[in-house]
Amino acid sequence: MTASRSRRSLNWRRIIMFPLSFVLLGVAWEGYKTVGPAKGGKVFGWQLLPKTGDREMPHILDMVRRLAHPEVRGGKDSIAVVVLRAMTYSLWLSVLAVVLGVAIGVSLAVVMSRFRVVERAITPYLIVSQTIPIVALAPLVVGILAYVSRELGAQKWIAAVALGSFLAFFPMAMGALRGLKAAEPASVELMDSYAAGWWTTLFKLRFPASVSYLAPALRLAGASSVVGVVVSEISIGLKPGVGRLILSYSQEATTDPPKLFTAVFGAGALGLMMAGIVLAVEKMMMRNRPLESAA
Repeated sequence: MTASRSRRSLNWRRIIMFPLSFVLLGVAWEGYKTVGPAKGGKVFGWQLLPKTGDREMPHILDMVRRLAHPEVRGGKDSIAVVVLRAMTYSLWLSVLAVVLGVAIGVSLAVVMSRFRVVERAITPYLIVSQTIPIVALAPLVVGILAYVSRELGAQKWIAAVALGSFLAFFPMAMGALRGLKAAEPASVELMDSYAAGWWTTLFKLRFPASVSYLAPALRLAGASSVVGVVVSEISIGLKPGVGRLILSYSQEATTDPPKLFTAVFGAGALGLMMAGIVLAVEKMMMRNRPLESAA
């Protein structure tokens, strides 16, 4: 009874803190515009930026109002409709990217857990791969696709999915590898005593034991896939995506500052939507596990 009550209390705190965090961010934004130092300064050793005007930091209310206005003068679609359409497109690319990244990451983890020499050989390259800037890599991927086939080169969304999965597979590979090694030695010995093969032990013991490691890795993979897709859209100019909107609206930031922030809102909402999808998958993964294992 006490555990159930504490769990409900924790859920209510999470529900309350989510909108409260946005309110606090808005208060901090508007507060700094009002009382921030005009020339900057230092407080307790922290460097404060100078207070900016409405062009650099528009009022939150102006940004919200801009969502209801047409994207272009005389246009039929409002900014909200355009941003929502772009978010939907980028979300599908991000989902494809995280699915592909999870498949590649888990497959690599299985191979590395089976062969120690493969783990020692591949792990340094996996780490180095995450230092490559996506902004520079995206045009290269598009060029490679165009070299293979003109039709593939025209499908720029393939490059966005590939680069999203490129960022997503690393946390999954590392998390799955740790999870596959987390099985209790006594349980592994018991499977050996039953003459269970390696694949049987993998699916009956090691994968169930790795769920607690796969869940946080999936969160990182989901966030990484969104970052990879949005940055790729900005780099290669993928028109339907929210990244392209950020790039396009930034060119109008001097004359219409709130318009740029509507696209930024869309990118933030895209991340929240992906987090919701990952949370739903995580709940399914952890539903049959004891509470102490899920913590």
